[in-house]
Formats: sequence, structure tokens, C-alpha cells
Amino acid sequence: MAIPHSPLPVKLVITVLYSDENRLAVARERLVQQFGPIDFTSAPFPFEVTDYYVPEMGSPIVRLFYAFEKLVSPGALASIKLSTNIIEDELATNGQRQVNLDPGYLDPDKFVLASGKYNGQKIYLSDGIWADLTLHYEKGHFSAYPWSFPDFRSGEYEKVFLRMREIYKGQLKRGEKRI
Repeated sequence: MAIPHSPLPVKLVITVLYSDENRLAVARERLVQQFGPIDFTSAPFPFEVTDYYVPEMGSPIVRLFYAFEKLVSPGALASIKLSTNIIEDELATNGQRQVNLDPGYLDPDKFVLASGKYNGQKIYLSDGIWADLTLHYEKGHFSAYPWSFPDFRSGEYEKVFLRMREIYKGQLKRGEKRI
């Protein structure tokens, strides 16, 4: 019988949608308090693939990515999503989110987002949270799945994910394999 083994620790990545720089600064501070130092921040990307968030957040909406220095267990994704939901609620105005914080993790082969919404391709984790396989890495490139969000399918974030993967692989090489 094969003995199960512990997974490699993964790189925590939080994707952020925002329209207010001040709320972003507060969210960033709360994320650092909760998850430790950030070792990569992407450039901001205009988020124009949908106007779904405009009634709640205003416009223009921007997406950016934070990657965290401390590696985590992939099994922690559901609890991390619940923590980011609390931060979103704390920063809301009249029940309207002012920042959207979607945590995920990067491992050598993929990027997985946490989601509070069911869909056929998602895998249930716990506490009402699903894992949504969003990107896969192969032969030096990240590719999206047919179900991935349109902005992830566009390929505009590939350099961001390649850089985060490079940082992560360096951490693993240096022996940061313990959780």
C-alpha cells in the first residue's frame, strides 16, 4: 500500500480588484498582518473584461497580484479564503465591497484560485470554499483552461505568473520546503 506524503508548500497569491487606492493600501496592510511579508507585487492591470463589479466598487477597476514570502500548505486555501472574506467585509461600505480579494496558490505546475461559488470544474475543499484550477504550467508557459476567467485566458498575466513561479522555485531550491 502506498503511503500518502505531505505536499510541497505552495506560494500564496492574492489577486486584488479595486478602484480606490486608499482602500487598496488598507487591504494590503491587513493582508501583510494576516499572511506576512509580500515578496512580489505586480504592476496594476486595467480590469475591463466585465462591468460586473462596477455597481459595487465603482470604476475604473484595477487588478493586481500580491505573492507572499511565507510558503503555505495547499490545504490552507479554504481558511485563507475565509480570512480574506473577513477583510473584504471590514473594508466594505454599506455592504458594498470596495476591494475583492481572491486568494490562490501557485505550485510548480499550476495556479489554483479559491472560490465561494460552485461550478462543475471546481473541487470542494471545506467551509463552503471550492478550488478552481485556473492556470497550468507546461514547457515554460502558463495556459488557462476554457473555464478560467476571461482576463486569465487573455494571457496578459503570464509574465507575472512566470516571475512568481521563478521566486517560488528559488525558495524551494533554498530548502524552504517545510510548512
